[in-house]
Amino acid sequence: MAPLPDGFSYAEWNATYNALSFGIAAMGSATIFFWLQLPNVTKNYRTALTITGIVTLIATYHYIRIFNSWSEAFTVASKDGGDYTVQLTGAPFNDGYRYVDWLLTVPLLLIELILVMKLPQAETVSLSWKLGLASALMVALGYPGEIQEVLSVRWFWWCLSMIPFCYVVFTLAVGLAEATSKQPSPAAASLASAARYLTVLSWCTYPFVYMVKSVGLAGPAATMYEQVGYSLADVLAKAVFGVLIWAIAAEKSAVEESGKVLPKAHPYV
Repeated sequence: MAPLPDGFSYAEWNATYNALSFGIAAMGSATIFFWLQLPNVTKNYRTALTITGIVTLIATYHYIRIFNSWSEAFTVASKDGGDYTVQLTGAPFNDGYRYVDWLLTVPLLLIELILVMKLPQAETVSLSWKLGLASALMVALGYPGEIQEVLSVRWFWWCLSMIPFCYVVFTLAVGLAEATSKQPSPAAASLASAARYLTVLSWCTYPFVYMVKSVGLAGPAATMYEQVGYSLADVLAKAVFGVLIWAIAAEKSAVEESGKVLPKAHPYV
């Protein structure tokens, strides 16, 4: 865990503070919403929606820990009514919570998408293992570079983590295209496609945020951009993605329920 750089302005500190606070609010409210919606979908999709809520619950917990760690690392005060000054307290800022969170939630994100698509069981199990392990490997390979200040080492681990990253993104963008087209209604297919591409889009922000400290930015500004960027990407990848998972589950449940209540043919027809 690298020590925080000194010299944060109040604006830089406050931007990170508010981004982390936004992450707590978004993840926490999403968790409540997903679990309240469980009775409104058929049992075929409750597991996917339950996992969606678990993902945002885990993220809520870790955002609280990151937020508290950030607050404890600084003293913010105004002297004699002047501008706020930001000073390091010497307490460590533990950004490792993000990687613990990703190691748990990223595989679950992919599994919930696979479950809600209701693929054949063998394909569901196979894809869940492949994508889950690949995404966990991606996170594990990224962490050693995140805690390094030496640029060549950061780039080395970034390149390694991009190997499983590219595999997952390719599978989402291309490998699941046929399964998406086989959804029971045009609306469900459209939502499933949106969920896949939102995952690809939100995931593509992480490598760029990771590279912030490798492209000339340093000090407090780099830390601020990194924390704000990761927070916004997490909200997209978990809370907003979860809303799409709920919408797919609700649409497919409605299709299945409507099929059950279709009038039976007259016995003499």
